[in-house]
Amino acid sequence: MQTLFGFTALLGFWLLGEGLSHAFDWPVPGSVIGLLMLFALLCGLGRVPAAIAEASDGLLRYLALLFVPAGVGVMVYGDQLLAAWLPTTIAVLAATMLTLLVSAGVMAATMRLKRGRQ
Repeated sequence: MQTLFGFTALLGFWLLGEGLSHAFDWPVPGSVIGLLMLFALLCGLGRVPAAIAEASDGLLRYLALLFVPAGVGVMVYGDQLLAAWLPTTIAVLAATMLTLLVSAGVMAATMRLKRGRQ
């Protein structure tokens, strides 16, 4: 029963994010908006409820399956990727570096906040 409540909560945030994205015609995907709302709620609570933790752990077991569509896309659109290899490579490298820099900044800020609270 607890897992069902967790899945319902996760789907509720996803649907709420999708609704807001479509209602206000935002360029951000609804799944991202829902994830940010869930993140804000969890930060406000200061903990992860057991139901959400159990449901998300169940989903994480199958995370590798999410790479299957990307692999199929590479196989189907391989010719187009080869034709545009330079811009694709630059975009992937730039996005990777930006992700690393933002992640490092968030971690450094979090560590500073944690040290300030102690």
